[in-house]
Amino acid sequence: MRRTGQAGFATVAAIFLTAILYLAAGTTPAAADNARWNSNYFPNVVLTTQDGAKVHFYDDVLKGKSVVIDLIYTSCVDSCPLETARLAQVQKMLGDRVGKDIFFYSISIDPTHDTPKVLKAYRDKYHIGPGWTFLTGKKADIDLISKKLGLYSEPDPNDRDGHTPSVLIGNEPSGQWMRNSATDNARFLANMIGNWLSSWSHAQAVDAKTSYEQAPPIDIKDQGRYIFTTHCAACHTIGHGDKIGPDLLGVTNVRDHSWLETFISTPEKMIAAKDPIAIALYKKYNGINMPNLRLSDIELKNLIDFLTRQSAEHDKDTASAEKPGTVKAESAQPMR
Repeated sequence: MRRTGQAGFATVAAIFLTAILYLAAGTTPAAADNARWNSNYFPNVVLTTQDGAKVHFYDDVLKGKSVVIDLIYTSCVDSCPLETARLAQVQKMLGDRVGKDIFFYSISIDPTHDTPKVLKAYRDKYHIGPGWTFLTGKKADIDLISKKLGLYSEPDPNDRDGHTPSVLIGNEPSGQWMRNSATDNARFLANMIGNWLSSWSHAQAVDAKTSYEQAPPIDIKDQGRYIFTTHCAACHTIGHGDKIGPDLLGVTNVRDHSWLETFISTPEKMIAAKDPIAIALYKKYNGINMPNLRLSDIELKNLIDFLTRQSAEHDKDTASAEKPGTVKAESAQPMR
C-alpha cells in the first residue's frame, strides 16, 4: 500500500485541490451548465453487480445520484482491505441515507477473477449494508471508466497492489466531483459525502461556543494513538469488542512482542508460512487479509507501545474498581 494514511489530517488541506473532473476537462463546470458531465462524458457501458444484475454505468449507476466510487480487487493484500473497511465505517456513519440519496459503488479492476459470486462473498465479509453495490465487467470497459473518473493507475511492477486507494465522490446532477484518499479519517469522509455533496442541506446547526469548548484536543504527540486511529481503527477496537478484526485490548499481554512485530510488519508472509496463530485469525475473521501497513520501525514501536499502555491502563482501572470502597474517577458522582 502506498502510505496514504501517513498523511492523516494533512490530506484535508490538500483535498480541495483534487476536483478530478476539473483536472480531466481543464475547466471548472458552472453550476448551471453540467451538460458536459452527462452521458457525453461518462461511458454507458454494461457492468454486472454482485447479484448478477446488468446495469449501465451512466444510466443506472451515476445519473441523478450522489455517488461514492472506488476501485478494488478481492485478492488485494495491502490497500483494498483497509480501503473497504474504512468506507464501511463511513457507510455506518451516514446511516440510512446510503441507498436513498447516497450510493456506494466498488468496481473490480480484476474482472477475470472477481466474478459476481466472488464479489458477493467479499461484500459479505465486510458486513456491507444496503446501498453499496460491487461491480465487475469487461476489462476494457473498466479501464475506460477508471480513466474517465481519474482513478486509473498505470501498471507499476514496483507496486504489487497495482492501484492507489482513492475514492471519488460526486453529485451527478450538480456536477460536483472530488477525489480523496479512501483511507482518510472516516468522520471527515462522512462529512464531505453527507454534507458537501448536498451543498450542506443536511448539515445540522450546532452551538459553536459549546462545540469548541467541549472538543478534545488533538494529541499528535501520541504517535502510537495517531497510528492506531489512522491505520487500525477501521478494523479494530480497544476494549469495545470485535469488528472486522479482533478487539486488541490485552493483545500485548497474550502475544509475544516479537510475533506482533512480525505479524504487523509482514502479515502476508506469516500467512504464506502457515503460522498457526496467523492462520487461525485469518479463518476466524472471515478470511480477510490483514493489510501490510508499511510502518517504519519507529511507527511499529509506537503502535505496540500504545497498545501496551492501553492494556495496562485497563488492568489498573479494573483492579481499582474491584477494591472495596473505590470508585473510578470518571464515574465518581458529586456529593449530594
